[in-house]
Order: sequence, then C-alpha cells, then structure tokens
Amino acid sequence: QVQLVESGGGLVQAGRSLRLACVASGSIFSINAMDWYRQAPGKQRELVAGITSGGSTNYADSVKGRFTISRDNAKNSVYLQMNSLKPEDTAVYYCHQSGRVVSGLRYDIWGQGTQVTVSS
Repeated sequence: QVQLVESGGGLVQAGRSLRLACVASGSIFSINAMDWYRQAPGKQRELVAGITSGGSTNYADSVKGRFTISRDNAKNSVYLQMNSLKPEDTAVYYCHQSGRVVSGLRYDIWGQGTQVTVSS
C-alpha cells in the first residue's frame, strides 16, 4: 500500500512564498508522473503542475513563471515552490502520483490535501 503525505500549506500574504512537499511511502518500485492539483471553493479541481519520471514539467498558464515543481526520486518526493502568491491561488492543494509497487501492480493515488490561503 502506498500513501502520500503532504505538508507546507498555510496562510500567507499576497506576494509571499510557500513550499509544498509530498512524500510517498510504501512498497514503491517505480514512480511515473507526479502532479499537484488544486481545488478552490465552488470550482473544479485543476492541474497546477506536473513532472514526469524524466523530469519534464508542465504548468497551468495561471502559475507559469511563479511556481516551480521538482522531484527527488531518492526520497519519493515532489515539491511545489510557490512564489509571488496571489489571492486567487487560495485553494486546497492535492498531490497526485502514479507508479508501480514491488509486486508489479500499478497504483494511482491522491494525498489528503493541504490548505493554502493567500490574503490580500
């Protein structure tokens, strides 16, 4: 069984920075894509940033130039550095990961979410 634990959310003023972390634990053999999504109240969950096993990244237009996703394969971790935060970045941020466990079975899981609130 694989679990994701997120950390790093909080309340910050506009223009400041936060760094989210997501650590996977369990019988992991390999990890494919790692992504960060977010969901604001009354809105659908949206992809914020993703990073492949090879290190290729993609970002939502709304965060390009401000957010940076990175991964540490040795630690089964993915990070989201968020700079120049805006009130519209306020949302619950979710980590998403897919891969294979030692038995060969695929997994596709979500973290519990971490709240990010940006005040104006």
